[in-house]
Parts: sequence; structure tokens; C-alpha cells
Amino acid sequence: MIRLSLKNIRYRYTGVNASDRWILDDVSLEIGPDECVALVGPSGSGKTTLIQHFTGLLKPAEGEISWNGENIWASHFKQNILRKKVGIVFQFPESQLFEETVAKDVAFGPQNLGVRGEDIDRTVDEALRTVHLDPQEVSSRSPFRLSEGEKRRVAIAGVLAMNPDLVVFDEPTAGLDPVGVRLMATIVHGLLAKNQSVVVVTHNMDFVADVCSRVVLLSEGSIHFDGRPGELFANKELLQRTGLDLPALVTALHELKMAIPEEMRNCISLQQLEEKLDQTFLS
Repeated sequence: MIRLSLKNIRYRYTGVNASDRWILDDVSLEIGPDECVALVGPSGSGKTTLIQHFTGLLKPAEGEISWNGENIWASHFKQNILRKKVGIVFQFPESQLFEETVAKDVAFGPQNLGVRGEDIDRTVDEALRTVHLDPQEVSSRSPFRLSEGEKRRVAIAGVLAMNPDLVVFDEPTAGLDPVGVRLMATIVHGLLAKNQSVVVVTHNMDFVADVCSRVVLLSEGSIHFDGRPGELFANKELLQRTGLDLPALVTALHELKMAIPEEMRNCISLQQLEEKLDQTFLS
């Protein structure tokens, strides 16, 4: 089953920001259930423009976008349904907090969908727990009196309260300390366990290695790679050409190549390395 499908998408800006160059050029992409896809590439490669097509914020000049097999630009398709199904968490979402309490902020979206009474309370509590916040501790507090990391999680909870099938994170680790990054990875894994699909737009290759099973590399508006993270990290020429870094662990293991067992040399995340170590000591 394919949730989101983009076929041969082309897009360029018109009007005030008109350009002769295609910002997206013949982009085809499919995203299925419980799949975590990293969207990477140099600045200006078209990543943010691409995710704005996911919810119909932008309309392609050419190509087709489908949600569960239905063309989102067909006359019969109701795009407000799509915007409930696809939740986008933009970079620094905490800047969009505005209500006087955490509970009211998280409830804003589902209330606009008609959720009321005990259902709204249950929805808010579940969304807060998903981002590892205790509803009893934070619901009545002002979001502006929380730590920066907590503010971001409240903003994410506001998107998750809409119960989207696909969640798109735009640079979710920007400005976070290592503890915050690990917590963000835990949140993503929790969404995948609930059969939700996740797209992560990021420059953080360590985060990609930790949470993503697939990487799509966008450069100059076109897809140059679509595959497993380990395959991308092994392609040094492509990484150099697009200005992408290796995860810190991969770099360290390369430097220690002769000093570690062969079966551990291709690990790309700490979780993989720990699993290999357990297998080695238990065998």
C-alpha cells in the first residue's frame, strides 16, 4: 500500500519570484506505511519546496500527486482531508505556540475538526504522552514557561493531535542538545510503531543513521539517490559532490578499520554497533 505518491513532478516559481529554472525537476517518490524516509541534500536543493507539495500548499506545473491512490488535484478530491492526514512540523515549531496553556495549544487543531468533550481531553493527553510529556504536569502550564525542548515537544504534540497518517519533520534536531536529539529519535520510533509514516528533512546524518530506513537525496531539484542509509554512506563520491557528511560513528569506525572485527566495520548507528557487540559476546 502506497500512502503518498509523486510522479514526474516539476515545479518552478512564478510571479514575483519567477524563475526559468526548475526548482523540482522530474521528481518521483512513493511513501508507504510505517516507513521512515530521510530527505537530505544541500541547501537550495528543493527539499522544503518538495514537502510543501505533500499537502497541496504548492501545485506542480507538471506531474501527479496521489494520496491513497487519489489525485489530490482532481476536482472531486477534498484537500482539507489531506491536510488532516499529512502533518508537517516545520523547523522551530515552538515559535508557533500561542495559547495560554499547553492543553489549549495542543487541542486547537482537533477542536477545529469538531472533536469535543472527553474526546478532546483524551486526544490531548495521548499526544502529550507520545512526545514524552506528562499531561498532569504540563497541561495547565503556559507553554512559554517551558524549556526550549519542552516547547518543541508541545508544538509537535499539536500536530500529532490531528492523528495524521504521515508526519513530516523539517530539521527536527535543529538547536537541540544531544539529550534532545535522542528524545526526538524516540518520538519518531514511537510513531513508526503506531504504523504512521515519517519523513525527516535534515542535515543531521547521525539522526538519519539512527532513525531512518531509507534516504532520498535531492540535489538541484532532482533525486540523485533513493535507498538504504548504509548504501549512501558507502558512496563517497556522491557524498562529496553533494556536500554531505558521514555520521560520526561511521567516520570513527573507518579510522579504526584495522582495529575492530570485520562484522562491525559497516555499522552506521550505535544501535547496530550494540547489536553486533551483543552477538559477538553471546556467540
